[in-house]
Amino acid sequence: MVQTTDIPVMALKEQIIENHSEFLESLRHRFLDDDRTAALQRFEKLGFPTKKDEEYKYTNLKEITEKGYNFFPKESHNITKEQLEELHLGEENFDWITFVNGKLRKELSKVSIENVEFLSFNYALNDEKHRDIFDQYFNTIASDKSAFTNLNQAYCKYGFFLKVPKNVVIEKPIHVFYISQNQEENTFYNTRNLLIVDEGAKVEIIESHHNFDSTYVLTNSVTEIFTYPNAKADWHKVQNDNDTSYLIDNTFAKQEKDSLTTVNTFSFGGKLVRNNLDFIQNGSNINSFMNGITIIGKDQLVDHHTAVHHNQPNCESYQNYKGIFSGNSHGVFNGKVFVDKIAQKTNAYQQNNNVLLSEGATIDTKPQLEIFADDVKCSHGCTVGQLNEDALFYLRARGISKKEAQALLLYAFANDAMQNIDIEPLKEKISKLLAEKLEVDIEF
Repeated sequence: MVQTTDIPVMALKEQIIENHSEFLESLRHRFLDDDRTAALQRFEKLGFPTKKDEEYKYTNLKEITEKGYNFFPKESHNITKEQLEELHLGEENFDWITFVNGKLRKELSKVSIENVEFLSFNYALNDEKHRDIFDQYFNTIASDKSAFTNLNQAYCKYGFFLKVPKNVVIEKPIHVFYISQNQEENTFYNTRNLLIVDEGAKVEIIESHHNFDSTYVLTNSVTEIFTYPNAKADWHKVQNDNDTSYLIDNTFAKQEKDSLTTVNTFSFGGKLVRNNLDFIQNGSNINSFMNGITIIGKDQLVDHHTAVHHNQPNCESYQNYKGIFSGNSHGVFNGKVFVDKIAQKTNAYQQNNNVLLSEGATIDTKPQLEIFADDVKCSHGCTVGQLNEDALFYLRARGISKKEAQALLLYAFANDAMQNIDIEPLKEKISKLLAEKLEVDIEF
């Protein structure tokens, strides 16, 4: 049985405004106070989006906003290394960074990376010498975007800052765990990540969130990625949390010339997940990749909203999202591509394909192009359907059970969205999660 919060029922917006002064007083250094207060005022003016807002037409947030939350999570925990190992992808050669109840836990982390600047966001906030970093980067691409990004700016405290210097290549992927445990009340986290990949540098990040409690967790995350000339940044999001978890994920990527940035989003768990992904191309010869695989059931909802801003010529973007829906689950995809009038020779591809496995499952999909240049190659499309009956019959005629035949066909359906993953343990994990969601015991 899911526990309920003891916090009196109060609209979440009111809780946010009421708790802000106490939150500011809990911080050691206050050099962002004016920014935070201004962000809170913008949030207060905007309010949470409703289904009357075009961007949230198919996603009802009432389930989230009508609950009470604790804004000050208890730091105590009893997470063991064995429990953490169960969350790993088998990545013995990886580095990993573990946050429990918002706090960086060095004893549960393994960081061997050298020649980089790495800090927990909370530590960076408490150190005046990093003020120039905040002045230069903080909120520069997430600014004023939505109620959720403003809310994050007002309340952000947890997360990490990583700067990879010029020409430094980080060979090992870094897995970042966000874990919530021992919270007796519903808990609200506003995590903030800042990744700066300098000229010629390279890094791969894996991010996952895990709620160990039966109380609800709402995570409002903002990630800002800056990829400089000839640099490469890959960010893989593994979303496989429990049924008492809500995630609003806001990711912004700003790229300079000749850079490559990839964001892969694998959504399997969580009661309600909203992914807002914004790419800004700020130079020529840029490549931007967005891939997603969603496999959900019961009454889960996963909503992907993407946008690519082609602002300079000779750039490419590639979006490929696959969805598999069963039970009474609901999927949403809205992908936008904007091509500026000076962005000639743009090559933009966008595709969203979906399979419905039950009558109760639904998908709302809307690919969009806004093109103001004339020398471009841009395509978009979406499909919604069921499994191919002829292919299913072919496999079953060869002695393969119906569930296993479905799993094979669905794996083939989703596979091309995994093609650019060069981390074998991650690819194997996604394959295993697919099998688990389809309730089959099969090795791919």
